Amino acid sequence: MKKSIALFAIATVVGLGCSTASAQFKDADAAIDYREAAMTLMGSHFGRMGPVAKKEAPFDAEAIRANVAIFSTIAALPWVAYGPGTEGGAAKPSVWSDAKGFKQKQDDFKVAVTKLDAAAEKGDFDAFRVAFGAVGKSCKACHDSYREKD
Repeated sequence: MKKSIALFAIATVVGLGCSTASAQFKDADAAIDYREAAMTLMGSHFGRMGPVAKKEAPFDAEAIRANVAIFSTIAALPWVAYGPGTEGGAAKPSVWSDAKGFKQKQDDFKVAVTKLDAAAEKGDFDAFRVAFGAVGKSCKACHDSYREKD
């Protein structure tokens, strides 16, 4: 419970800072570096859970709960770095020209992450597996629409 409260406090502070996106970075390159680092960390923590979701590794509810807690915190970070004047990197120009669509993808992702967090808290493998898949689909949907192909 204390861990959840601490994570909520961190997410709230991060969320409060999200209203002035471009003011938080000295230039577009700093914003790009920040969001790409956050995405890399998200990918790392999400990827660690993949073998468990695919039944290639045993389900350890406590380890999943801890990893999801970190993932959930990191998942709140990159969005602040997509403000006006931060174009570039792997983000397509449509992030800014279709800001409403991009925001909807963010919101869909946030809902999926909230469900993943709830499933991890329950310690229920089947709920975790479904929620993990939904987060993955959300990531893919956003990347398909708004990320340049490598």
